[in-house]
Amino acid sequence: MTHPVTSICVFCGSRSGLRPAYVIAAQELGTTIARNDWRLVYGAGDVGLMGEVARAAIGLGAASLGVIPAHLLGREKGKRDLTTLIVTEDMHERKKVMFMNSDVIAVLPGGAGSLDEFFEVLTWAQIGLHTKPIFLINTDSYWQPLLALIDHVIAEGFADPALRGLFTVVPDATALEAAVQK
Repeated sequence: MTHPVTSICVFCGSRSGLRPAYVIAAQELGTTIARNDWRLVYGAGDVGLMGEVARAAIGLGAASLGVIPAHLLGREKGKRDLTTLIVTEDMHERKKVMFMNSDVIAVLPGGAGSLDEFFEVLTWAQIGLHTKPIFLINTDSYWQPLLALIDHVIAEGFADPALRGLFTVVPDATALEAAVQK
């Protein structure tokens, strides 16, 4: 990386998923964030993988910026022990604020919201709006179907092969940490 990393945006599920490995991966990412003295930038929820990352990072002293739309405060149980909490009007503003306040984007397993977040920052990179590193943390090969779809999109001529170079797939937080520190 050309400049020091101070903040990592984490996109991930507001649910924990079915495999214990997902929760472990979220906790390991939170621990990695704290160990490197990075600020956690995330969706401010205290549920699912979001909550696991935040509890691990904040529990070890990491600074945190949570960004949540007003309509999700109750549903995602907005975390209250954050360094900074920003309440936005809508989901689009949430993504924009999270992105603008981070140096790196990391995506753990998640559902439609996580896919939306990944594709938005990927599209922004594709059209030249940013060069921030984007990492897919491929816990237990969770993202393999997505990677196959992206390869299919490229093979069918709907995206340039350079699309695959706009993000990096890593197996875990340790690999992410090594890649970020290069």
